Amino acid sequence: MPRVRQRKTTRGQVDLSTYKQAYEDVKAGSSLRTAAEKNGLNHCSLLRYVRKRDATGGDENQEMGYKAHNRVFNQEKERELSKYLIRCADIYFGLTKKDVMKLAYELTVKYDLPRPRTWDDNKIAGEEWFRMFMRRNTELSVRAAQATSLSMATSFNRYNVNAFYDNLATVMDRYNFEPQNIYNADETGITTVQKPDRIIARRGARQVGSVTSAERGTLVTVAYAVNAIGNAIPPFFIFPRVRYQDHFIRDRPIGSAGSANPSGWMQDETFIHFLEHFKKHTNASPSHKVLLVLDNHSSHIHITALDFCKTNGIVMLSFPPHCSHKLQPLDRSVFGPLKKAVNSTCDGWMRSHPGKTMSIYDIPGILATAMPLALTQSNIQAGFRTTGVVPFNRHLFTELDFAPAFVTDRPNPVNTIEETECPMQNTITYEDKTPIPSPSILILEPLEESKKLSNAALFVQQQTVNMPQCSQVPGREQENIIVDPELLITLPGYQSSGSVQQISPKPSTSSQSVTLLTNDTKNIATSRTPLMFSPEAVRPLPKAPPRKLTNRARKTRKSTIYTDTPEKEEIRREHENRLKRTKAKQVKKILDVAKTKSNAINRKKTNTQRESSPSEEEECYCLVCMSAYSESRPREKWIQCTECKMWAHEECTEGSISYVCHNCDSE
Repeated sequence: MPRVRQRKTTRGQVDLSTYKQAYEDVKAGSSLRTAAEKNGLNHCSLLRYVRKRDATGGDENQEMGYKAHNRVFNQEKERELSKYLIRCADIYFGLTKKDVMKLAYELTVKYDLPRPRTWDDNKIAGEEWFRMFMRRNTELSVRAAQATSLSMATSFNRYNVNAFYDNLATVMDRYNFEPQNIYNADETGITTVQKPDRIIARRGARQVGSVTSAERGTLVTVAYAVNAIGNAIPPFFIFPRVRYQDHFIRDRPIGSAGSANPSGWMQDETFIHFLEHFKKHTNASPSHKVLLVLDNHSSHIHITALDFCKTNGIVMLSFPPHCSHKLQPLDRSVFGPLKKAVNSTCDGWMRSHPGKTMSIYDIPGILATAMPLALTQSNIQAGFRTTGVVPFNRHLFTELDFAPAFVTDRPNPVNTIEETECPMQNTITYEDKTPIPSPSILILEPLEESKKLSNAALFVQQQTVNMPQCSQVPGREQENIIVDPELLITLPGYQSSGSVQQISPKPSTSSQSVTLLTNDTKNIATSRTPLMFSPEAVRPLPKAPPRKLTNRARKTRKSTIYTDTPEKEEIRREHENRLKRTKAKQVKKILDVAKTKSNAINRKKTNTQRESSPSEEEECYCLVCMSAYSESRPREKWIQCTECKMWAHEECTEGSISYVCHNCDSE
């Protein structure tokens, strides 16, 4: 049987308005068959519709047609599951196909829904259910997720974004910058090993290759700066070399400059060279200020760079940390097309130079060809527009953009607990020392309604606790609460502390009472509140634990106008403290090395003295003449006693092979 049945008739697809018209004809006096023939309906179907409406008192909201008899989840439950899956994907914790199938099985177990026997055998939903679930819910699709770091996902929140736009509005109002004076600067890496483009190859081939320069390439950092009207200054190259030479950029784009350091990345001294290059092409001066927005990399906020910007009229504004993927114009609309253009140009270079390896000195020439394709005026302007910088738009991002920060969206820790309006009357503790039966249900009700409850359940054992009065809340006088220790169900009008012993009512003017129901009335009370279907009950959305009060040594950066005097002086103090710590470490290291060398020299002298002057215990004396071994003549022979193992001169003994001294011989 095919998975998708092709319908060949229109049975069961009649509009409900036709049934309503036929129903009116029947009620007007027409016979069932006459009304069915008049409206083009089957008389048996019309009879079922009439019976359904009559049974419900004439309700028009009746369903007709074919229904799935073996569907695990109905349409409403599948809609809730679909919303849950979309929410998980929005917060960057999406579920895989296998996770969805496991979740479906766990939901059927949680809510005791009928399911196929194979689900219980495999502890997972079937492949066919997942396929049809995706087909019924067209808003879902299986997508390949893009890797996003946790810092980038959670740092882009409304608080950080609003802080950036507040600072941007401050500098715009203070200096009245025009679009041609608003710049964005950032670096990107260009490697000698490109990512090949797609090619045409044989169908069914398992492996298709394309030539690259090497297995692992060498990276050259390129710094760009663009303004809001779509202009870009020539690039600035940073080569991984100790010394910079002019021939490194022989095929460079016109006006380019470069520098070098062993790492090939942007560093403090290299950023000063870039700022000089930036000042040269933007004509920045104290009388002609420009705004430079960039990320808060350590090299960008070095005190030397801030002093240079302050002196030359460059106002520096930083993005919030880990938010440049959404707020930086170059990342949004320029670097992506640039990388594609560079890869295509590298492919063309490899075909034009067969058998030759690409070096880092060929990258400036490749960029000269790729830049006009990517750094277009429309792309640059689109970057400033999509980030809300120019034109200024702080309400550009929606709640969907901030959804990934839901995981760490939690309040800051506090040292003290704030008192509420009724500090001593918010929580009522049940202090009766009689044991509370378990399981049990606590029902809070207004005092005037207690008679009605006692009439409905005469067998209930009641224990009343008077509640203190707080401020009045309209509409809360006649509402009850049912607290089940197992299900934790709370109705409007009251708030529970999560345990049976502590229950706090919301403010009300009337005196309250607590009624304790035994196990006999549990089914009566809980039947009034059916359990709602929710996937979060089985698999809650991920949430980070509460923040902790910690004293971290490293300061967390934020969006700041770093050229302002207070911020710049704070950076200066941090730099001076860092230099002091570094100098102290160097001095300590020098002293430790000197101490180690001194200890080694002392140990060497001691060992030499011990070797040159042996102790008296190690000295040996002749048993006959009592002269020391150290006083012996050169090549003078000694002989050992076979009994006591002591020594004597050969001349002082008889010269026998088995010598026994006079001490041992006398014994």
